[in-house]
Amino acid sequence: MSDSTSAARELGRTGERLNALGFGCMGLVGWYGTRDDAEARATLLEAADAGIVHFDTAASYQLGDNERFVGEVLKPLRQRLFIATKCGLARNTAGAPVADNRPDTIRSSCEASLARLGTEVIDLFYLHRIDPAVPIEESVGALRELVVAGKIRHVGLSECSVATLRRAHKVQPVAAVQTEYSIWSREPEQGMLAACAELGVSFVAYSPMGRGFLAGNFRRLDELPANDNRRNQPRFQDGAVAANEALVEALRAIGGSLGATAAQVAIAWVLARSPVVMTIPGMKTRAHLRDNLGALRLRLDSATLATIDTSVAALPVAGERHPPAMMNIIDREP
Repeated sequence: MSDSTSAARELGRTGERLNALGFGCMGLVGWYGTRDDAEARATLLEAADAGIVHFDTAASYQLGDNERFVGEVLKPLRQRLFIATKCGLARNTAGAPVADNRPDTIRSSCEASLARLGTEVIDLFYLHRIDPAVPIEESVGALRELVVAGKIRHVGLSECSVATLRRAHKVQPVAAVQTEYSIWSREPEQGMLAACAELGVSFVAYSPMGRGFLAGNFRRLDELPANDNRRNQPRFQDGAVAANEALVEALRAIGGSLGATAAQVAIAWVLARSPVVMTIPGMKTRAHLRDNLGALRLRLDSATLATIDTSVAALPVAGERHPPAMMNIIDREP
């Protein structure tokens, strides 16, 4: 029986240990429907009080508003927290997402993030997406300069390929790779988890609950607010969402047999996949925070993990994990 969900895990080979469960901040002040700053603030503070130290944001989230909000709320607690943010993802004049990993952009983005977060150093600074127009060695070289300058402590890559990770790691030790990973998004098992284990790199899994769908938070597209970005996600479109409901029902059944929720099973499953894995589920309410924390008390034995693999993870998934424009800038193997 595994206790991997509750144990602290080392961040790469940095010697720094973080709780297996961190906090994904993207949805706190927008993106997923109605914004409630008072509840978001209370959720952040309760998370820190509960022992969560790893908080993950990005410059692109709500055009910097997310960093400003997170920085302001957590500033009194800053010295005992681990703050991660990202650079290098923007939108062009047509509104399409683009990666920009030019060294000058990285340096200016770091300064802007430091200012918005109200901190003197960023604990973990990621390239949010990989820019094929800039050699990764140049981009990571700029990140290395920021480490030497004391602006950032550790370097990360988000949604990179194994080949890119290997090239980057030769320039500067990469502390973490961040990629979507869940029961219905298992691409990291096609080489990335093994590469991270080999190189001594942590794997930070975002959206372990499939943006709330695997937690059973909604069943139909019309249950989401009109301004909820998930309305643009392929897996939540009419037809796809109905087909994908089978995964949630299977998770609920397993959770019921364990006295757990579907969300807790989804998180515990991700953390049980490899000791290099940490996860940063998104949460914007204290109710969801408390539910997610329950995953740390859930033990999935080998029989349960095998059942999940055969009865849940083997089910077909309808729809891509991102809209086409975002899928187009995912770094892939050459």
